[in-house]
Amino acid sequence: MNRQQIQTFFETLRRANPSPQTELEYASVFELLAAVLLSAQATDVGVNKATRRLFVVANTPQKILDLGEERLADFIKTIGLYKTKARNLYTTCRMLVDQHGGQVPRSREALEALPGVGRKTANVVLNVAFGEATMAVDTHIFRVSNRTGLAPGKNVLEVEQQLLARVPAEFMVDAHHWLILHGRYVCQARRPWCERCAVVSECDSAPLAGAR
Repeated sequence: MNRQQIQTFFETLRRANPSPQTELEYASVFELLAAVLLSAQATDVGVNKATRRLFVVANTPQKILDLGEERLADFIKTIGLYKTKARNLYTTCRMLVDQHGGQVPRSREALEALPGVGRKTANVVLNVAFGEATMAVDTHIFRVSNRTGLAPGKNVLEVEQQLLARVPAEFMVDAHHWLILHGRYVCQARRPWCERCAVVSECDSAPLAGAR
């Protein structure tokens, strides 16, 4: 995908969805961090189902600590790997209270020091909560970036670096949302919906359109 194709690609996605949002439900930076931490190897729908119950009872680091790890696990037991996630979230809350005054830190280094928070989760928080131009490369973005030729890479870090270098600045803040949604609903893993894809003319794998 050349520079002009990339420009057209994102202009098209922006016209279709001018203000893309994460599908995780949250009402604070902490709720966002908790939801993203819980979303690893889980669907946003499943996470939202659990956090709707949890956040009514405990939606701050201190309230999670007051709840206790065992009761926290009960609230999220419908999510995969819930015991590990409960431990990570509980320990994260302890660190937030003890080291950050109960607030979610804004630096990548501090975020990645929290249990269960890797580079992708940190990128989501920095982008969604703080408006920074980061790229949280999940399976959808990795697939779309490689399949379309937007930002080919052998691993998520290579794709992230390619995206940061190739996506025009005007699209950077929202690009990660557009790419996730495109991968989730159009450029799907097993059967891409090329015939209903608005950006198929810019895609390096456009011949897939004949697969259906």
